[in-house]
Amino acid sequence: MVYNTRMNIVLYEPDIPGNTGNVGRTCVATGSTLHLVGKLGFSLDDTHVKRSGLDYWDKVKVVKHKTWEAFLDQAGEDPSLYFFSKRAKKDFWQASFAPDSYLIFGCETAGLPGSIHERYEDQLYRIPMEPDSVRSLNLSTSVGIVLYEALRQMRTVGAGHCPRPPSNEISGRHGGLPLR
Repeated sequence: MVYNTRMNIVLYEPDIPGNTGNVGRTCVATGSTLHLVGKLGFSLDDTHVKRSGLDYWDKVKVVKHKTWEAFLDQAGEDPSLYFFSKRAKKDFWQASFAPDSYLIFGCETAGLPGSIHERYEDQLYRIPMEPDSVRSLNLSTSVGIVLYEALRQMRTVGAGHCPRPPSNEISGRHGGLPLR
């Protein structure tokens, strides 16, 4: 299957090589580009990155940016930026994703810096969780949840991104939920 809409996953100063490897594998599966911004807590040659990315790591489209400003310069004028943080007030389902969006996730141990929270307050989203259940979700899990929602939205706006399931699944005949 060839996807018509590409998304960009941005990891801001990731710490854990296995998470980056898993995110890279998800990027390969969806045709997305992986952007790594700032200081990494590991080397991209790390065996944990490659092990998590399996034998797909050489297929990951990785773009490294030394700083946040360098990333913004590369993203061009008025890029579609969406930030994800457990401190956000809006749920990610409230986001209206656009083609070629940048889905931005913070470091596993520190999250996104306060300066980004302040500057992009209206573009911050969270993945809802049961109150007092867990501190956070794994980074690669979070990326997968948000990325596939963004791709689902692109499909429903006519981008032809993913095929629709058979009509019996939409109707709920087999317990499926409506897609809209």
